[in-house]
Order: sequence, then structure tokens, then C-alpha cells
Amino acid sequence: MMSRLGIALVLGLLTGARAQLLLHNVTHPPCDSPDVKAAALVAQDYLNSQHTHGYKYALNQIDNIKILTKPDGSEIYLMEVDLLETTCHVLDPTPVANCTVRPKVVTAVEGDCDVVLRKVGGVMSVTAFKCKTEESTEDLCVGCASLLPLNDTAGLAMVSASLVTFNNRTGKESLFAIMEVGRMSTQVVSGGARYLAEYVIVETNCTADDSDDNCVPLTNATAQRGFCQVAGVSSLHSIQCNIFAASSMMPIVDTNGTVPVPAPVVHVHAGNLPKVHGLRHHKLTALHDPDLSGLLSAESGESGESEESIVPVVPVVVPVVPVVVVPVGTEAPPVFVVDPVVGTDAPVVSGVVKREAPDSPAIVSALIAPVPVCPGKKIFF
Repeated sequence: MMSRLGIALVLGLLTGARAQLLLHNVTHPPCDSPDVKAAALVAQDYLNSQHTHGYKYALNQIDNIKILTKPDGSEIYLMEVDLLETTCHVLDPTPVANCTVRPKVVTAVEGDCDVVLRKVGGVMSVTAFKCKTEESTEDLCVGCASLLPLNDTAGLAMVSASLVTFNNRTGKESLFAIMEVGRMSTQVVSGGARYLAEYVIVETNCTADDSDDNCVPLTNATAQRGFCQVAGVSSLHSIQCNIFAASSMMPIVDTNGTVPVPAPVVHVHAGNLPKVHGLRHHKLTALHDPDLSGLLSAESGESGESEESIVPVVPVVVPVVPVVVVPVGTEAPPVFVVDPVVGTDAPVVSGVVKREAPDSPAIVSALIAPVPVCPGKKIFF
């Protein structure tokens, strides 16, 4: 009968073998390697397809990557990515690669996301993600425009007045209604407060000859939609709207990604103005983990840096040569060094190192941090 000590030894060996197997199945490639970048762009496109309000986000930096290879040959990518809000609304058919990232000086919005992807037969798909969306308060200046809550009364009054201005323009066959306010800000100028706003409009069932009191926004796929930018106050403002073609509302393939991106479904709010409570920007979808994978880290939560994102410091064997002072007229004693190959103290005789078989490798306490493979380079800022 095997003793308890023997059983414990066998179990320990099996546990160690399992740990070694798992270790060999996990890789940490460089964040900027082509395969990792391709996976990050798939994640970017998928996150944008799930983001049904506000603006598209562009990849800014890959913070961390870990790849788990399963016995069936499939791979699980665990990624941490940073995204930046662009000036393209989610309904804008412009590919993300051609969208302008909103600069810090006008209050940029950043998204930190943990994404789980699965790669089978060379095809990458997102299975879970978790995101945190925050404003960047850096590089704000005195006199610069500052964000307002999306339900700010004065800002919405200018939005409503500007829509009337747009609908009253000649040559418009249909009247438009406000679909969503994307962004509002205010700026103090010599004449007082000046407002800036961006919002989405949608075609209604009314024409220019009808009253807009009972207009109903159209929800079909062919309804025209547009993106408007307005500046000024309710009584005096300038407005510019870009109407999207109905055909552009169909699913498109982003040129910066590898998977079809469905056109987002944006819900039309009842009434003339959308109901948004106190938010200053539209947030990315916070969580999507239908299978409860348990693979999402805490990076996109409120906690700080995860332990897995810390690059370990490894010891490096460095030759150390002591300085020996020899009196004049005496024979120089042998000099002992730490041989970087042998790892033992070996005497140097006439410039030749006598090598002996080492009992164990010697490590000198000189620690040098390796070049980190993550995070990757920032694309924008």
C-alpha cells in the first residue's frame, strides 16, 4: 500500500505537470504584433456594432494580450484595449479608419475595454466584453467649450430652434424630427454664453406643407437620417446638416476590420426631444458576457491595474570582476570571477579560465527589466 507521503508526492507531481501544461498553453505576444492588431480591430468593430447611441470609437492602444490555446486547436484572446471617441456618429456610414478622433481640447471621451475573442479556423469572433467610458479632462483651457448634460434646458432650446430653421429651408420635401442629441457644450464669449450641439435627425411622415405638431418619425430602414452641427443661441445660430443616403443605412464592412458590421439600430424617443438624464456623453455598452465566461479581468472596472498586466523582472547573470591590488615585486594571485557560462568561481591563470562542472547555477543580484511587450504604442494620444 502506498504511504501517505508517496500519495502526496504523486499528487504534487501531477499538479506540477498540469501547471506546466497550462503554462505552455498560454502565450503573451507583443501588443503591436500583426496578429494582435488584427484581433484588436475585430474587437473595435464589434464594440461599435453594439454601441447604438453616440459616436464610433477608434482603437488607440492595446494594453495587454494573453492567448490561451485549447486542446482542440482553437485560441482564446484575452485583450485590454483603449478606444477614443470619434466625430462620426454610429449611423454615419464612414469607416472608422476615416473618422476623426475628437481632440482633448474639446473634452475627449475614452473607452477602456476588456474583450474576449475566440479564433477557430482563422476566423475571429468576440464572445464577451466589459467597458468603462470616461471623459478626458486633460488639456482643457480657459475659454474652451465645456460639455453640458445632454438634457440641459438652454442647450436643448437652441437644438429645437435650429431644427425649425432647418425644416424651414426651401427644397426640403420632408420634415425631420430629432432622433438623438449626441453632444452639447457651452463656451463663454464676449457676447455671453454660446452653445454648440450635435444631434441626429430622422425623416417624419410630414411634408413641408404640413404642420410639424403631429409628425411621426419614420422607423423603417429607408427613412432618411442626418447629422447636424449647430452653434449660437436660440435666437441666433448657424446650422449645418449632412443627410445620409438611405442605402448607407444597410450593413457595411468596415475597411479597418475583418467582419461585417451591422448598421446600428437607434431607437427614436417619443416627443420632440430625447430623454437623457444628466449624462454628458454616450457610454459604450458596459457589459456583454452571455456565457458567464469568467475571463474578463478587472481592468475596465473601477479597480486599478491587474496583476496580469505587470511585466515581471527577471534576474540576469552578469560577470563581476573584482579589482585586486598587487604589490610591486610579488607574484600576482589568481583572480576569481563569476563565469557567465559555468556559473562558479573559477581561477584565471594566464588569461585562461579553468571551467569546472557547476553544482548549481550562480545568479548575481543584478536585476535588469526586460523590454516590455505591452502596452503597445498609442495611435493618437
